[in-house]
Amino acid sequence: MIDFLREQTNATIINCLNHLSQDEKCYSTKLEETCQLLKDKKVYVFAQKSEIALVCFDHNPLERELADEDSFCGEPPSYFGEDGHRVSPVWQLGKTMELFRNRLEKQNIACNVWGVLLSDSYFFNAEDMVDVWNDMQIMVFDRLPNLARRRLKVNRKEGSVGYSMVEAMLNAAVDGLELPSNGEGKSASSDAEKQSKSSESEDDILTEDGFRRYMLDFIGGADGHSDSRVVEDLSSGGNDEQDGSDEDDDEDSDVDDFFSASGLPDSEISQNGNLSVQVTILPPIANPREELAKLVGCQDIKKHMDELLSMTRYNKLMSVMFPGSKQHEVSLHSIFFGRPGTGKTTVCKIFGSLLHEAGALSKGHVVVCNRGTFIGTLWGDEERSVRQVIEKARGGVLMIDEAYLLNGKNENDPGRMVIPLFMEILANEQERDIAVVLCGYKEPMKHLMELNPGLSSRFPNHFEFADFTIDELLEITLRRIEVYKYHFTRSAWDKYKQILSQAYQVRDPDTWGNARYIANQLERIYIQHANRCVKHQPADKRQMLALTTADIQPIDTPRQKPRIGFRS
Repeated sequence: MIDFLREQTNATIINCLNHLSQDEKCYSTKLEETCQLLKDKKVYVFAQKSEIALVCFDHNPLERELADEDSFCGEPPSYFGEDGHRVSPVWQLGKTMELFRNRLEKQNIACNVWGVLLSDSYFFNAEDMVDVWNDMQIMVFDRLPNLARRRLKVNRKEGSVGYSMVEAMLNAAVDGLELPSNGEGKSASSDAEKQSKSSESEDDILTEDGFRRYMLDFIGGADGHSDSRVVEDLSSGGNDEQDGSDEDDDEDSDVDDFFSASGLPDSEISQNGNLSVQVTILPPIANPREELAKLVGCQDIKKHMDELLSMTRYNKLMSVMFPGSKQHEVSLHSIFFGRPGTGKTTVCKIFGSLLHEAGALSKGHVVVCNRGTFIGTLWGDEERSVRQVIEKARGGVLMIDEAYLLNGKNENDPGRMVIPLFMEILANEQERDIAVVLCGYKEPMKHLMELNPGLSSRFPNHFEFADFTIDELLEITLRRIEVYKYHFTRSAWDKYKQILSQAYQVRDPDTWGNARYIANQLERIYIQHANRCVKHQPADKRQMLALTTADIQPIDTPRQKPRIGFRS
């Protein structure tokens, strides 16, 4: 159960916990009483076999906080926000877990106790704290929408494996628990104490040495890695079961739908009364730093993106530590040069989520559109479409694919109005919560910039996506089959490399699909593999997951067209 929970992301954890509550082997209940540290929080306990997860709801809305788990002068560790600081909710949960462990040991009950903190606050140095929280055996999920109105399903089934263990724990540990005195300092502050601490000057909150430590840790986090991994949503959502708590009676039945709960837009653009078009909406990803690190190649892009994010993170840190201080101007608008299949859309998703984590974007989603999104049938459709698209992308990234197609050869082409409209709207200082990315082939995009001199100043960040090498395409192949736990036999791998090498040598550089070619080739292999396994059932699991030479069938490769005439 613990390993399963550790695989979750901010987007999946609520549904994962509700999924566990439907498992007959798992016992879960809401704790009506805990120790003083968590007395104002909703707390659930999940138990399965010899594992217990203590799940705590930390409701602290509309906050951006710097998390710190180090005690200072005997005081509990504090989280620092724009309006003051508060006792670390992770520390509070950890102390409660210690109490449970101690009481369980006295009852001679051996089990692994972990904590799960669900928070609607935004811990903007969370990536830097993952190892610390792991050492405390606590999983932290922040930025959860509508947390105050959420509740978890429970399964108090007496026949479940965890029932007797939890009942013994509750009888021994929950009744009348109080926070013991300890060497680390006081218990959780009262509301009055918190208010008093929040009114202290920033010099009292952080010394010069303390500030230097926070700043170095914060900016140094650019190389950190998230501990979470993306997994499929495990529940279809819907109404949660009642758990007997009056405070949750007004819960929205749709809050388990992460897409709608995050306030992400619908995909329809209305051009006029008779016509509407669809754009693609990509939700933010929960582990962008890990996904960026996993990208094959793209070293220059990773370095450039880290530099841009470091300045963005530095600005946010300064705004927290020194409110009202002058911020460096950082433009997020970018141009991606590259052919199809070089990873532009993937990097856009990572880009939006990284900027969201850094506090530069409020949502981090991506809206993907192209020339057809803007060109309507009536006068004024272009301006209406531009304004709608910007509104849908607010808080995230607006990606315009093949942007050079907006620059039609005809002087009366309505597409020529789109780029100037964007530049006019983006000139407004209030339009800060958006990053616009123009994508396309290198030479046509450079021509577009030459025709629109203002683009260079409005879009200062240029990322060039080169074609993948043979070795990089082979690495992409291995990573993709690993998702399905497949493996090539030695002879099949040799055959695959030969097919890829031949396709690469005769490719048309203008139409070569790069990673898309790999995806199409693997799709063909998967189909052949499935047909073979159905007809000739493998003897064991390893054979079932082995891709053999019979599965490797080449697909058509667009070849470079022969030139007509003489070369100079």
